[in-house]
Amino acid sequence: MSDVSIDARRGRVPIRPLKAMRHMRNLIANKEDTGEVFHIIEALNGNALEKNFKSFADSDDGRARLAERRHLPPMLDDRDWIRKLPEGSVGQAYVQFMEREGLTAQGLVDESEMRESSVEIFDDDLKWFGERLRDTHDMFHVLSGYGRDALGEASLLAFSHGQNPGRGIIFISYMGTREIARTVPKDLRIWNCYKEGKRNGAMAEKIARQDIIGLLHEPLDAARARLNIQPPLAYQRALKMYGEMGLDAQELVAAA
Repeated sequence: MSDVSIDARRGRVPIRPLKAMRHMRNLIANKEDTGEVFHIIEALNGNALEKNFKSFADSDDGRARLAERRHLPPMLDDRDWIRKLPEGSVGQAYVQFMEREGLTAQGLVDESEMRESSVEIFDDDLKWFGERLRDTHDMFHVLSGYGRDALGEASLLAFSHGQNPGRGIIFISYMGTREIARTVPKDLRIWNCYKEGKRNGAMAEKIARQDIIGLLHEPLDAARARLNIQPPLAYQRALKMYGEMGLDAQELVAAA
């Protein structure tokens, strides 16, 4: 930790549950407002980001990433070179996912920067780490196998909590899962998806510590095996059953 910077002016971040509930209600009312997610995390995470960063900076891979200090969005949005990677690679899967969903890495940056915040922003390594977690969110989708349907998003947030624990992330995941569970048959066992996401995230190697650009070159199946990312069986089962009922998973209440 001796070679990293955390601004000395940073104080202890207060937990604000009432603010979190207010923004959670807003998110449930407007499922596409990604900015509410950042407000909720800000209200509940306290010093979780700093704890996760210290663990990151104490690891060999984390120190290597800090030495590189790459800003990922421009590289991830430069799709011409990624499309030239072999079929079945992480890069090919990533581009296909982003284009299918109409997403860009810069879009998530813009969403996070648009939010109104009372928290002072410090230009230090902790800020860079928080941005890295944000910028790898869609890579988490590709590697974990969780889609952008509501159940997939809720399960992915549980997976993300397993990787980098934080009250904000798991609160959104829990509330999103609860909303979905209220509206679908119990046979789908929606809560199993939540538990599986937490378990799979905790068991896997830390994705944020990986050389993301190098990871794009790896075969997707080999990368998942190397990182010990287990298949999301409960989630796949729920989606299959939902489809067999003649229903569209995209119509579920969006959690994030």
